[in-house]
Amino acid sequence: MDVQYHEEYVRNPRGVQLFTCGWLPASSSPKALVFLCHGYGMECSVFMRACGFKLAAAAYGVFGIDYEGHGKSMGARCYIQKFDHLVADCDRFFKSICDMEEYRSKRRFLYGESMGGAVALLLHRKDTAFWDGAVLVAPMCKISEKVKPHPVVVTLLTQVEELIPTWKIVPTKDVIDSAFKDPVKREKIRRNKLIYQDKPRLKTALELLRTSMDVEDSLSEVRMPFFILHGEADTVTDPEVSRALYDRAASADKTIKLYPGMWHGLTAGEPDDNVELVFADIVAWLDKRSHHRKPERGGRVTSAPSEPARYQRRPVSGSTGMDSPVSMPRRRGGFLCGQCRM
Repeated sequence: MDVQYHEEYVRNPRGVQLFTCGWLPASSSPKALVFLCHGYGMECSVFMRACGFKLAAAAYGVFGIDYEGHGKSMGARCYIQKFDHLVADCDRFFKSICDMEEYRSKRRFLYGESMGGAVALLLHRKDTAFWDGAVLVAPMCKISEKVKPHPVVVTLLTQVEELIPTWKIVPTKDVIDSAFKDPVKREKIRRNKLIYQDKPRLKTALELLRTSMDVEDSLSEVRMPFFILHGEADTVTDPEVSRALYDRAASADKTIKLYPGMWHGLTAGEPDDNVELVFADIVAWLDKRSHHRKPERGGRVTSAPSEPARYQRRPVSGSTGMDSPVSMPRRRGGFLCGQCRM
């Protein structure tokens, strides 16, 4: 199936330009919508390109956003001042898509890889009735002890985080070496200049640690349908915590599949046969749950963002998308940028 790809910048309420992209089946309306939440230091347009194309080729509408400071988005590289900001940006952008007239009857699924799994779970917590399910690929419900700094180091770093929040001083192992099994694919990932490969910034590392602890402590609050996929040989995120999520979640519809011998990068770092198996499992799970939604209040999204929608949009121009002026958002009836006005 042919796939159409598009890119666009939006401006968040903090004035930061964020890169967004999407993949759509060219010859048919998408059967459902899938929203990509990428991992720490990663991005959507290159690293998750294959994921977007595969899901769109399976007749899904796929949309992604580079978090602030990640990929092609603006901001200090890989600096997460508040994890809540990242979640709120995803919430606004994803809901702006869901509220487009042509998509209001479509099922809405989150897709989170690694740290993006935590983003997906927090998006669900933010609006428990909105999402129809989530695909969680090696989700960050807890940072593995094998890559976490020693508790003494964490204590020392916490004492100085407000003094030097952006310093790249957190000791950690090379995650790319630990995450991606196939050596050819691993080197291709290293050559992707949009991926952050330096030491974690102090504030970022502590935000990730706190977020993972928060997610781990609230596994029983998860109620949406979900499908967890995790490599049993993963040393970056702990497959045992994925088991705990499956066991403790209140969801009536939940599935977990652990892949023997596979590493953290299930969709990008495994041999091709393994990657195809993983995507076949994902598509099969989505296909069983992608019937149309019932109309809601005239077909509009009923769960509005918690803050007023203040995005500004403009299409990407050239390779960076920084050449054309920012345009004010276009109104769609009573909506601004496809989001409910508060």
